[in-house]
Amino acid sequence: MAVSSTVAPPTPWSRNLAEPTIHDSSFVHSFSKVIGDVRIGANVIVAPGTSIRADEGTPFFIGENTNIQDGVVIHGLEQGRVIGDDQKEYSVWIGKNASITHMALIHGPAYVGDNSFIGFRSTVFNARVGAGCIVMMHALIQDVEIPPGKYVPSGAIITNQQQADRLPDVQARDQEFTHHVVGINQALRAGYLCMADSKCITPIRDEIKKSSTRNGITVLELERSSEVASGSLSAETIEQLRYLLQQGYKIGTEHVDQRRFRTGSWTSCRPIDARSLGEAIAALEGCVADHAGEYVRLFGIDNGRRRVLETIIQRPDGTVATPATFKAPAAQSNGSYRANTNGNGAGNGRISAETVEQISQLLAGGYKIGTEHVDERRFRTGSWQSCQPINSNSTNEVIAALEDCINNHQGEYVRLIGIDTKAKRRVLESIIQRPNGPAQPSSSQKSSFSSGATATATAPATSTRLSGEVVEQLRQLLASGNKISIEHVDQRRFRTGSWTSTGTIQANSEREAIAAIEANLAEYQGEYVRLIGIDPKAKRRVLESIIQRP
Repeated sequence: MAVSSTVAPPTPWSRNLAEPTIHDSSFVHSFSKVIGDVRIGANVIVAPGTSIRADEGTPFFIGENTNIQDGVVIHGLEQGRVIGDDQKEYSVWIGKNASITHMALIHGPAYVGDNSFIGFRSTVFNARVGAGCIVMMHALIQDVEIPPGKYVPSGAIITNQQQADRLPDVQARDQEFTHHVVGINQALRAGYLCMADSKCITPIRDEIKKSSTRNGITVLELERSSEVASGSLSAETIEQLRYLLQQGYKIGTEHVDQRRFRTGSWTSCRPIDARSLGEAIAALEGCVADHAGEYVRLFGIDNGRRRVLETIIQRPDGTVATPATFKAPAAQSNGSYRANTNGNGAGNGRISAETVEQISQLLAGGYKIGTEHVDERRFRTGSWQSCQPINSNSTNEVIAALEDCINNHQGEYVRLIGIDTKAKRRVLESIIQRPNGPAQPSSSQKSSFSSGATATATAPATSTRLSGEVVEQLRQLLASGNKISIEHVDQRRFRTGSWTSTGTIQANSEREAIAAIEANLAEYQGEYVRLIGIDPKAKRRVLESIIQRP
């Protein structure tokens, strides 16, 4: 296929008439335009409708295995350069295995590191995005340097270095998604190149013409069934196997029954030493068949013995299909919480789904977890004591430590703490146990943080929007002479802890305080809202509790 590329036009700042350099293994669609000194490495795909113009800022570099998707614009200012990985100056440097997705804008001076992902309609201008970063949709990255391995949520506006330094780390499930995007685009590149090669496409066209229906199955399908088809694996799982083998990963499989699923006690199936896709499919089918009625998961193993693309491919109900992003099915356990995407949930029924969700969000945001307890007498004065420190980023280990604290302090209040270690402040204080039992409802009930929860009958003042737990917290704060305040934050700013205060609530009674809080909930629907208790003498917070989520 003819590549639509031209030399750089003569201009007052440049008359070198530089031409693009495109590796033979790369594919540039004829509906795209590549102009000037653009150096495109091996196995790159440039999708339709893309504009790569090195006619002002120059040169550009695009590393191997990178995909530049539909509608992307790459341009640069005449002034300003970044230092590429080869220590030379570039207007735009995009590293290896990167994904620049639909309608994104990379405007030089700009650097995008290896294995990075730039989401739909996001903009990178006068900035550096480190290796392994994930920038989600509609984000703006300008005048900053994003450290390697950071996650930028959708809609984020990152324009100062303090914001960039506080971004959370990329999680394993996010990396799985980016691996999948690279794999899909490599398959597309090979397909487009095949379309342009008569030696490649002619046999395929001939096979299509010769195929005929035999009992609903074509001859072509029958001929290929032993190689790539499967009666028990989904097409998505087969595609994942193909990608892992193409990338040189080893294949691993594990299984676990429903009882051990809670504790993440997976057992390996027989090792898969496959030299072809057909062999890998046969081995995987064997594991699935041997462990019917159990969870089965597939994963790849790189040279560093790290796992990639860990995905559940069978559940006890027999489901084997996976979503298009290779994320695991949202398997519902029989306990009081939902398992995480890889099925590594943990718990014994004492931890509610609400609390597990809070723990997951805190860990995903890069926060540390703590726990505190207090008896009923000291609860009024806010004299909380810490349980054993939790030095782990694993949801399972955090839940186990939390359960230990609850077991050791039955009959007391126990609360979960989220700690921003950089800012050295608390971002969450949530009571998860009261002297008369758990503070959170079971999974069959509405969460105490839900704006639709109803108050319990024990409260002297009731509310149609606040739970009995929140009313109880409010009563205790007022009885102790503490001040009340409300803070809110939207979903985009929740990750960075950028809460906004509505000011101190001036209330002479519990009913007035409830009315004021309900008014705030109504005003900030669709946002996080948290209740703040303030000790006016010590001028410190004694409570931070989220009472509404989006």
